[in-house]
Amino acid sequence: MRIKKRLLTQAVLLALQAGVASAAFAADDTGAATPAAPAVVGDNVEAVIVTGTRRSGLKAVDSASPIQVLDSGSLERTGQPDLIQALAQNMPSFTAQAFGGDTANLTLSARLRGLSPNDTLVLVNGKRRHTTANLAVLAGPFQGGAATDLNFIPVAAIDHIEVLQDGAAAQYGTDAIAGVINIILKKDSSGGSFTTTGGAYMDQGGQTGDASFNIGFEPSDKSYINLTGEHKYHAHSDRSDIDPRVVNAANLASMPNLTKADGYPYANKISGDAAYHISLLALNAGIDLGGTELYSIATYGKKTADAFENYRVPSRLPKVYPNGFNPREALDETDFGFTAGAKGQAAGWNWDLSSTYGRDKADIGVINSGNISLFNDTGSTPTEFHAGQFIASQWTTSLEVANEFAVGWNSPLSVAGGIEYRRDTYEIGAGDAASRYKEGSQSYPGFSLTDAGSHSRNNKSVYIDIAGSPIANLKLDVAARYEDYSDFGSARVGKFTGRYDFTPAFALRGTISNGFRAPTMAEQYYSATNVSPTQASVQLAPNSPAASLVGINGLKSEKSTNYSVGFVLHPMPKATLTVDAYSIEIRDRIVGSGTLFGSGNSVNSPAVVAAIKANGNILDPTVTRTGISVFSNGVDTKNKGLEAVFSYGSNFGDMGRVDWSAAFNYNKVDVTKINQAPSQLLPQKLLDLAAVASLENSSPKTRLNLGALWKLGDWTVNLRESMYGSSSSYSSLNNVDYFQTKIGTLFTTDLEVSYRVTKAITASAGANNVFNKYPGKVNQAYIAAARAAQNTAAVTQYPSFSPIGINGGYYYARLNYTF
Repeated sequence: MRIKKRLLTQAVLLALQAGVASAAFAADDTGAATPAAPAVVGDNVEAVIVTGTRRSGLKAVDSASPIQVLDSGSLERTGQPDLIQALAQNMPSFTAQAFGGDTANLTLSARLRGLSPNDTLVLVNGKRRHTTANLAVLAGPFQGGAATDLNFIPVAAIDHIEVLQDGAAAQYGTDAIAGVINIILKKDSSGGSFTTTGGAYMDQGGQTGDASFNIGFEPSDKSYINLTGEHKYHAHSDRSDIDPRVVNAANLASMPNLTKADGYPYANKISGDAAYHISLLALNAGIDLGGTELYSIATYGKKTADAFENYRVPSRLPKVYPNGFNPREALDETDFGFTAGAKGQAAGWNWDLSSTYGRDKADIGVINSGNISLFNDTGSTPTEFHAGQFIASQWTTSLEVANEFAVGWNSPLSVAGGIEYRRDTYEIGAGDAASRYKEGSQSYPGFSLTDAGSHSRNNKSVYIDIAGSPIANLKLDVAARYEDYSDFGSARVGKFTGRYDFTPAFALRGTISNGFRAPTMAEQYYSATNVSPTQASVQLAPNSPAASLVGINGLKSEKSTNYSVGFVLHPMPKATLTVDAYSIEIRDRIVGSGTLFGSGNSVNSPAVVAAIKANGNILDPTVTRTGISVFSNGVDTKNKGLEAVFSYGSNFGDMGRVDWSAAFNYNKVDVTKINQAPSQLLPQKLLDLAAVASLENSSPKTRLNLGALWKLGDWTVNLRESMYGSSSSYSSLNNVDYFQTKIGTLFTTDLEVSYRVTKAITASAGANNVFNKYPGKVNQAYIAAARAAQNTAAVTQYPSFSPIGINGGYYYARLNYTF
């Protein structure tokens, strides 16, 4: 209890240091400062939606497709000013990445319904958002992710979020296999808010400070400018165990300086959060010129971050680092997006013409490192390197028209259609000469000249959407889309949606659709060298000449078929229950291979060595094993699941009112087919046991959120209990012997208490994971084998696929000011 009180005090001080008191709740949402409660905590069923339909005035509760609406208060009450975490804590079907390997730890991602992060489309005000340039390369459930980085959207800028949990490729584009996240920005033309938040993990580390503002202006009649700014800092955390190399008797005898390593014997700090600073700006503006409205959206983000890599012992560079060294991968990232558009009406048709450009540039550095071969050959080495850069951009221009026609149906027939042109680019820039000399900088070699390159493609599409009610209580919606990629040919996709309201209290709904996803540019062209103290492997671009030597000749597109059926029930006044079952079949799903070894392992393939040489890579001569990894259309999968959301509002008079909620997700992933490994790689498998388990079992099959939001006078209490079903994965040191790590069913409690100090100021304090729960530890037999082999895998205490992270409880405080 003493520790909890001390951390809560630290959180309050961090909040005070971040800036003056402010308000995260917009005045029009909260009255004075008390957060307005939606009918469901995190799901406003009565909200009018614009996602999943092109009909106007449709409410979420009346939608024929499952859709959740999260208001700004629901996002803020998660306690962490992090959009990915805010969504993950509110939506059971949305899973956030807790920890990433290499540069993926600098850009965490998330996924919907257990699919790849690349299978969810992100929109901002209905316009396609560009993706990150930083690819998640290493094995795990988020491998291959290069989707939109949601954390470049400031939470304070968001009015609400609409999440369509249904295949929507025919409506929005062929990468919307899992669903669509549509972020609707605030457009208030007056008033504003200022917010400061501070927090830290109960067991040290992760100190967080955040300050944000949102303000509205009305430059002229019928115009608005809404501006948001935010700066956030997050510190390292460390949950690593003892590195077996630093306590080994032989190593201590030959390297007595080991005991002087920082934090000895916990010298290896690789298992923990990256540290980062991020500054954000967001603009939403518009003006009505009388029949034509001009609008624009702009976002800008600057992020610097660094993450610890494996500790290097003193014998590696004794003259530069006599006590050994902890290399850190660093990120200097600039992200921006801009949309300009106009909409109006002509000849009875509503039209909307817009163009959106987004670009993400990530410079990758290595600090506190060295190039051993460079030092041995020249007598000196830099300790900081520029390892290269990733650049991704997307330019989308679209024209959409819509009209309604009286055709004798119960409601007018809504007809919408459009055309779209999109151009994507992806570039890898080579590292500086020192970072790529021979084996390169320790922990992260610079990108070689053969890794570097600039690539582009374009995509043209045309779509139509027809919706209406032929008879009373029946809603039908049919959508079709044709897309033509410059590098992957054409695709035709469609969607049929229906809903019938038998009574005002009960309705059935269902959808059938198919989808198509071309590989991301990063999946096609990423190439780099990944190293640890004992192993080096090359990530081959699937369409490279080197990949063809191991039988991989580029990537094909994923194809999907989606089904869903469900019902909407109002069992009593102020209560709503929605239940939807779904099935998602993906053929030729793009997945990453495990490491395929060429030397030093129990099983090796000579073609791997030939591929590494053909790719122009020189690997660290001190490592004991070498190999490759590559993306391929490795499997067919089938997801079967069920989502249920219940809400109920109760009023206890003088005791206040409570909004109750329950949200449940069941999601089972089956690998239905594994494509045979090319003959050049046999007897090794393209997907080993660990890779298959990562797809099928690394996320909980079940998750339940129970929530209660109680309000009485100036007090607000938000309580959420979350249940995560079991999950598991496999690990291996040699691709022969596998060890299963299991995480049992977990329960966590989140609590926030808010008090309105004055009409404008509200103080809040709370915790995520109040009782400081951790997942089960990594399989101890695997850890013992790693210790015996002096392998750095032994430092990993908690599995990276943990649904509740690896850091335990987080305590925070927040001050809010509205005006």
